[in-house]
Amino acid sequence: MDFSFSLNIDGCMYTPDQLCDRSVMLSVAGCDEDMFNFFSEWLSDETEISAHTSGSTCEPKSIRLMKKSMVESAKRTNAFFGLKAGDRILLCLSTSYIAGKMMVVRAMVGNLNLCLERASSVPVVLGDYDLVSMVPMQVRMLMGKKDGEQTLSRIRYLLVGGSPLPKEVAEWLKTLPLDTYISYGMTETVSHVALSSLKSQCGAEMVYVALPDVSFSADSRDCLVIRAPYLSSIPLVTNDVVRLLSDTTFVWVGRWDNVINTGGVKVFPEMVERKMVGLIDSSFYITSEPSEVFGQQVVLKIEGEPFDVDALMKNLELRLSRFEMPKKIDFVRRFDRTLSGKIKRN
Repeated sequence: MDFSFSLNIDGCMYTPDQLCDRSVMLSVAGCDEDMFNFFSEWLSDETEISAHTSGSTCEPKSIRLMKKSMVESAKRTNAFFGLKAGDRILLCLSTSYIAGKMMVVRAMVGNLNLCLERASSVPVVLGDYDLVSMVPMQVRMLMGKKDGEQTLSRIRYLLVGGSPLPKEVAEWLKTLPLDTYISYGMTETVSHVALSSLKSQCGAEMVYVALPDVSFSADSRDCLVIRAPYLSSIPLVTNDVVRLLSDTTFVWVGRWDNVINTGGVKVFPEMVERKMVGLIDSSFYITSEPSEVFGQQVVLKIEGEPFDVDALMKNLELRLSRFEMPKKIDFVRRFDRTLSGKIKRN
């Protein structure tokens, strides 16, 4: 397969030779060293490129991804959103990570008009776009800005991934005219293999639907197994616990790595956290620590200065089962986070 694509950047077509010319590319507004390095690697004779995992569940690691798989993934995403040549898409993520790289590949494969803005916590959206990809932190920051609603309303499709989307942000997005999709995927699957539409979300459950040619099953732990022939002939076994609805749809429950066995009962932190939304103003998460009585006990970590938790505990008792109730609350001045904004659970 020939990977020597030209690329339309802000309405100007750049040839493969130009994309590999450092002086040319760094003169383009919004293009940085990371992006130029990606162009160079993509247009090399190698059939793979290097990528890095996010580091949210373990130490970040370098892996190799097949360019062919990235092209096939890009084709499926472009087809899902009905993107056609000349459609405008905005890259406001770093190409150091797979989400940013894949926006470039989608533009190459579909002859889309790729518009560039330097990655920041508050994305700049200066025009109308058919597709924009953001992480939840960026959406949350726009939600807090006076012109945030107007900014996002200029987008046709918003793709959000990288970490769970807070409930209050999701509810706000539902009121806007754009169509928002939450992605499920990882670096190993070269971006998403399933998408969930916020507008079609029923209640609190978020149903993920497979991209074309992708199917799912679950192992003995109820963890998701992904079959995507365009990625690999070998199924990918994940550590994501799911409730499988069909071979192409599922509801995400939580990470097997995070499951807490307290008094013989399995508690999934992510499920508990969803029940707690709206009760705590600052960031928080559920974790555990050893317990002589229960084996493990549930611990609530809250970011910021300590406060009186009596009222909080009373509200939690109305929402949580006795096994889900925190046995301890720790206040942490500032949580460790990955570059994409994910909280590192300690």
